[in-house]
Amino acid sequence: MSGVAGTKRARSLRKAPTDAEAKLWRHLRNRHVLGRKFVRQLPIGPYFADFACREADLVIEVDGSQHANSRRDGQRTTVLAEHGFAVLRFWNNDVLLNIEGVILAISEHLAKAPSPGLRYAKADLSPKGEVALDASPCAGGQT
Repeated sequence: MSGVAGTKRARSLRKAPTDAEAKLWRHLRNRHVLGRKFVRQLPIGPYFADFACREADLVIEVDGSQHANSRRDGQRTTVLAEHGFAVLRFWNNDVLLNIEGVILAISEHLAKAPSPGLRYAKADLSPKGEVALDASPCAGGQT
């Protein structure tokens, strides 16, 4: 969904968050977690991500019991991954009863996330983005 319809749907989802979404948003907003910017209800393909950190290519989904053993969640995760996002899922109860643990898990993921734009970089790139001259398997004189 895109365009005007997508914007209206995202806006309506932001206006009616679940209790767990509202609680998590209070912790994610205004760059409270490692200085990273999160947005709510970001349209990605046909889906709306509960929360997304575009600079870390991360989507956070907060799920209720209706999602237990859901095949759709697997399909959703696949589509989000095809758009370059890693997905962290938390149960509503985890957010409501253990917000510190949820924030810790998000922080740990963000701390080890690749630099923006380098997630899909070729393995033989130097830190400056140039192809390394000694990227062959026998580099360093070892044969």
